Amino acid sequence: MGLFEKFKAGLQRTHNKLVHEIKRIVSRSPRLTGTSLEELEIALIGADLGVAVTNEIVAAVRKAYETQGSAGLDVFDIASQEVARNLSSVSATLKKQPSGVSVISIVGVNGTGKTTTAAKLAYLIQSRGETALLAACDTFRAAAIEQLKLWGQRLDVPVIAGAYGADPSSVAHDAVTAALARKADYLLVDTAGRLHTKHNLMQELQKLHRVMGRQLPGAPHETLLVIDATTGMNALNQAREFNKAVPLTGLAVTKLDGTSKGGMVVAIQKELGLPIKFIGVGEEPDDLQPFDAQQFAKALFSEPENRPA
Repeated sequence: MGLFEKFKAGLQRTHNKLVHEIKRIVSRSPRLTGTSLEELEIALIGADLGVAVTNEIVAAVRKAYETQGSAGLDVFDIASQEVARNLSSVSATLKKQPSGVSVISIVGVNGTGKTTTAAKLAYLIQSRGETALLAACDTFRAAAIEQLKLWGQRLDVPVIAGAYGADPSSVAHDAVTAALARKADYLLVDTAGRLHTKHNLMQELQKLHRVMGRQLPGAPHETLLVIDATTGMNALNQAREFNKAVPLTGLAVTKLDGTSKGGMVVAIQKELGLPIKFIGVGEEPDDLQPFDAQQFAKALFSEPENRPA
């Protein structure tokens, strides 16, 4: 399955709801009225595209109608172009150090899929011919260590782990040492889930980053926040607070295949200027995909196949 097909399958619920609403609005009358534009605005906000991007799409549709009339108006294409333009504004490429280990810290609240994301990212890196190590720094949830070890066995990725209840910073220190000794390309650090409102837990995360930075200057080179797409715009608050505590370099969005509010990807990047680097569109190892703005926008607003050319 190609990238576009994966995106389209993952965004099916969001896509179907959006396309149904847009078709209903534009097919009802050849004229674009104030009521039509208001309904379009409601449909876009309902998909969690956010107010700013929604306003840009509606303004672009209005302008196209005023200059071309209804005959040349393609709301799907206009919306797709506006979303792609917004999402393409920042680089979504995973950082790679010119030499040595690139350390990626995986952070987020409980239940977003951090451990699975770390493992799938390791799989993606190895599929490119590079080497990866996983660090089990979620030492408060015994199941997290075992889960990461199982993923490591399944994907043939080494896992550095300590005992349940060990100091996460100590495990991170050992993991950096191991990654340097093995000359790995990437070290993926799976941190414990923590509520963004818990100050003491955010301080602990800052300590873990300081320990790695002392051992390997510049580490972590990426801090990816994993957010669950099914939480919709609530993820925006998580992103804001984590970004204050540990400066984020990008986002990995999981469970896009389980929501009709996939537009939240667009809203979060628009507000925070943080690139979406990966999206999860299923359960298999290769269902974590590098983000592609053009393909995402196309999948979100692709025209119905039964629509006349």
